[in-house]
Amino acid sequence: MSEAFGTRREKRIVHLPRAVIDIGSNTVRMVIYEGSPRAPRTVWNEKVAARLGRDLSETGRIPEEASDEALGALARYARILDDLGVTDIQTVATAAARDAENGPEFLAAVAALGLEPRLLTGEEEARISATGAIGAFPGARGVVADLGGGSLELVSIVDGECHQASSLPLGTLRLPALDRSDKKGFAKRVRAQLDRVGWAAAHPGPLYMVGGTWRAFAAYAMMRRDYPLSDPHGFRLDVEEADTLAQRLISADPEKLAQCPGISQMRAEYLPDAAALLRPLLKSLEPDELVFSSWGIREGLLFDRLDPVQRAKDPLIAGVSEFATMLGAAITDAALVAGWSVDLAGDGGRSDGSANTERLRLVAAQLSDALQRVEPNLRLSHAIAWALDKRWIDCTPRERAQICAALHASIGRTDYPERLLALADRDTLHEAVTWGLGFRLARKLGGGSRPALAASRLQCKKKRLVLRIDPSRAELAHYPVTRDFENLAAWLGLEAKLKIAPTDTDPEDDSEADAPGI
Repeated sequence: MSEAFGTRREKRIVHLPRAVIDIGSNTVRMVIYEGSPRAPRTVWNEKVAARLGRDLSETGRIPEEASDEALGALARYARILDDLGVTDIQTVATAAARDAENGPEFLAAVAALGLEPRLLTGEEEARISATGAIGAFPGARGVVADLGGGSLELVSIVDGECHQASSLPLGTLRLPALDRSDKKGFAKRVRAQLDRVGWAAAHPGPLYMVGGTWRAFAAYAMMRRDYPLSDPHGFRLDVEEADTLAQRLISADPEKLAQCPGISQMRAEYLPDAAALLRPLLKSLEPDELVFSSWGIREGLLFDRLDPVQRAKDPLIAGVSEFATMLGAAITDAALVAGWSVDLAGDGGRSDGSANTERLRLVAAQLSDALQRVEPNLRLSHAIAWALDKRWIDCTPRERAQICAALHASIGRTDYPERLLALADRDTLHEAVTWGLGFRLARKLGGGSRPALAASRLQCKKKRLVLRIDPSRAELAHYPVTRDFENLAAWLGLEAKLKIAPTDTDPEDDSEADAPGI
């Protein structure tokens, strides 16, 4: 039996589940993560909108009914985690517990449930939220704006490090007290708070938008643009468009907003106030653009404790590797296929493949291997869902389109979805299809086995695409290999030459006979 069909066993590193309980001013949430520490995968996500901070502006206290609702949810979380055997638990509390007069009493009740709440200072909350954005966008440089229920955190980030950090009382539960019906007065009161963080206006780069209400803003923008992706993570807006959308949202009907995909009823109610906040924020900070992040304080807590080696890992490769390995597709096999088809990088060898091209070809090769391990009638829908809808970290919309086109081609489809053209140009997608056709040929050659790939070589030379198969594997030079090889050559506009010859011979040497059928 071939190694590709299971005689070889890949060693898998099992990462224990870890949980984060986030006691926020608006929601109390528990998330359980599994998988790669660098790109953790959410396996449980539950929240309750207790709105602990809803009365802070009036009474300065956590309402009794809100406290009861939150503690009921926290007792449930503690029981679930205990029953599941999850022992790696981080519990943090933010603005409501920090600012409320009865905050210490509430945290004592949380501790009585067997949890160990850590009360974050405003600066700690800001820094950890920014750390989540740093993990999501390697090399990011700009200002993180984390909008929660009780506060707005602003943090400058450069080269993977947090610098200045400030927490302002501008959370969604506090904005109504600023009275946006008085437009000039509202903007003046917001600017008075922003004047305390003059460093933010002087810091170059994008504004990284963290928090559920900002993601709802992104969902609205994506709907208005008829954007072909569903995940707001990594979505970008220029400042002018963001300001125009904010003007529209200020007077929007929350009931109608709640009908938009990706906008819950709760977020719909907060969006008009958040939009009113955004306008003076953009005017004061003058960012290059807006970048929306689904990683924030919870992911920041996980990323913050990684060692430097783990932090330095590519989150896209880590995430894809963990996902595909669960389906039996090993990254070592993907690397072999990517190396075997390296002449196809840069669209048939017409240009040098960059490091980023090789990174994308590697993850596309592993996903294409995983795609073969699902039922045939599911492969096309999975190719689209995995590439366009699944949350990958550090993967741009253009790169998602490339992965999607490559996965389509790996199952014999060169007619990729038209919506990909909103994300990448035709030349870019043509190259990605080339990768996928190469992955398909590698698989067809010998079931993707290592001996078959080691005994063959694919090369682009002048006007020819040459496939050499060592005489020890001559029987592999038959249909459907011949068909897929000819299809690949035709796609590249090259002449197909299949030779039975040692792989170290000159591709231009015609002394060896062509394989039958070519």
